[in-house]
Amino acid sequence: MTTATMEHVPAVSSATDAPAVRSIDLEFSTAGDVHTGLEEAVAELIEVAAQDAACGILVTRLHPGRYTVALDESVPFGETYEAIAA
Repeated sequence: MTTATMEHVPAVSSATDAPAVRSIDLEFSTAGDVHTGLEEAVAELIEVAAQDAACGILVTRLHPGRYTVALDESVPFGETYEAIAA
């Protein structure tokens, strides 16, 4: 079973309707779900990042099976970095 929790509700039609997703929290119960789930989350945030071209994406492993995928201004636009929380 895969559980995904979004920090914000994604904007439906225009940027002025609602704040865009900036972070997605993911939790996976099987290792097989991790790759697909992270790819989908990164793809969603690529669309958001492309709107203003101001930041890249940081994928952080919080603990086994738990990740956060977020827009991060310390990551250059067009790049995705990986980190492991201490």
